[in-house]
Amino acid sequence: MSTPTIARPHQPARLRERPDTARVFEHITPNWFAAVMGTGIVANAAAGLPWHPGPLRAFTLAIWVLAVLMLATIGTAFLLHWRRHPDNARGYARHPVMVQFYGALPMAILTVGAGTLLVGRDVIGLHAAVVVDLALWTTGTIIGLGTSLWVPFRMITRHDHAKAVALPAWLMPIVPPMVSASTGALLLPHVPAGQARLTLLIACYAMFGMSLLLGMITITMIYSRLVHGGLPALQAAPTVWITLGMIGQSVTAANLLGAGAGDVLPAPYAGGLRIFGLVFGMVMGGFGALMFALAIALTVHAGRRGLRFSLTWWSFTFPVGTCVTGASALGTTAGSTVVHGLAVVLYVVLLGAWATVAIITARGAWRGSLPGPA
Repeated sequence: MSTPTIARPHQPARLRERPDTARVFEHITPNWFAAVMGTGIVANAAAGLPWHPGPLRAFTLAIWVLAVLMLATIGTAFLLHWRRHPDNARGYARHPVMVQFYGALPMAILTVGAGTLLVGRDVIGLHAAVVVDLALWTTGTIIGLGTSLWVPFRMITRHDHAKAVALPAWLMPIVPPMVSASTGALLLPHVPAGQARLTLLIACYAMFGMSLLLGMITITMIYSRLVHGGLPALQAAPTVWITLGMIGQSVTAANLLGAGAGDVLPAPYAGGLRIFGLVFGMVMGGFGALMFALAIALTVHAGRRGLRFSLTWWSFTFPVGTCVTGASALGTTAGSTVVHGLAVVLYVVLLGAWATVAIITARGAWRGSLPGPA
């Protein structure tokens, strides 16, 4: 994800060049959680596909385990970053770009929680998976609602408005409630029937609306900025893919909630919500296809001008994964083989993007050559 310029007393050095291992935690920025999001969505998206061969299930389980380990490792490193290097941590939290990626933390938690219910249940059992997912969903939702309020508040009251320009990263703190809506739909069958289930459904639709409306306003601003001001900084060009995260996640949420409403609301309300998911998915899907093509074109354009690897490349993973889950959910609602086929094709694209970014990231971390905030 984006790696902005931040004033600080020490410049990052290569890990193998630094004998003081305590300073390894000096620059653990919140955009690292995008790696957890991008890995976890590989498992979650596979679970929703209409085609589940045996090898895919085993692969999915391995990816879920990897996502759990990554969340634990990066989460611990992030806490140590705040504990040992509070000045740096506060500097990142005040930075107008880096602060946007605090939205990656709740989305990482929500993604791993959903994966526990979808995939991890084969290992730890359904009851334990529900308990873990409910705990992670609650934690991620609370943090996500906080980022959706705190980050815009800081932008309004603290940042330099004379230099402010709309960036794709602005979507990061406002997408988490949409992720809560789609992952909350997975919990509906496991919540006691009656008022508890109805309350969860209402809360998920409220978060769906909160994130969707603010997200579409933000996408409009981003599109206007791209048309009038051109691409953001070259190394931040991959962040244009973040717009697909809002689109794909909203289609996923609308259709999963519509499908789950049948166990909560009587006819005709449940049927109406299912129809809403279908119509919304088809309309938003068209918009998503346009933005997908535009993102590809802009990425190729940036590549021809010297785009180098950075953490922004994780923007190629989670947004594409939400397109997979959206197509899978929409295909199920519509009973469309074509849309289900599209989900499979998109999943292949997701696998290619994830494998590329994950290998380069792992190799760079091992060698201590990852580009850090500079």
